[in-house]
Amino acid sequence: MNNLIRLPQAILLLGPTGSGKTPLGEALEKSGFRGRRCRHFDFGASLRSCAPGLGPELTPAELQVVRESLANGVLLTDQQFPIAAKILNEFISSIDRDSLIILNGLPRHAGQAAALNSLVEMAGVIVLECDAGTVMRRIVSDTGGDRGGRCDDSASSIARKLTIYEQQTMPLIEYYRSLGVPLLLVDVGVNDGAETVRLAAEAAPEVI
Repeated sequence: MNNLIRLPQAILLLGPTGSGKTPLGEALEKSGFRGRRCRHFDFGASLRSCAPGLGPELTPAELQVVRESLANGVLLTDQQFPIAAKILNEFISSIDRDSLIILNGLPRHAGQAAALNSLVEMAGVIVLECDAGTVMRRIVSDTGGDRGGRCDDSASSIARKLTIYEQQTMPLIEYYRSLGVPLLLVDVGVNDGAETVRLAAEAAPEVI
């Protein structure tokens, strides 16, 4: 008797702030990806929803961690991953098991990626390649249409996020490459909207 539980499959969106991960995730949920139904898991939006005490049941201490993470723009540590796991597990329980999960904002570093292996099977990584100058121009013009109402788009905040991405998140590309997870590299320009990026991802060759 096979006691193994099949994990839901996921694709991770990687890219610096402003590269269009959230609009792409929404486009993939609407149109699917290579014949698969998709559900977009926006970890940042989920954290913001949890902060007032909504969403999955978090302890007062966990809620405080979420609020401090949002206020200071810092990533959850490996020790704080159980918070992320609670949020993701609630999302997984709410969707069709055959849907392809589009992960946006989780994992952010190798420790989280290793812990995530017990929750989902990573089927691919879409890497949105976008340099700092392009990021700034995309954010100023709100190319993705997802920056309205955000209070974390100051030049200093963006610079800090780009540094964190380069130092902590970009190494995930090699992490997943070492595991044999297919990478899809997508060059993102200043004026590339979600549908343009989605079509580019659909057509991108898999790099292993």
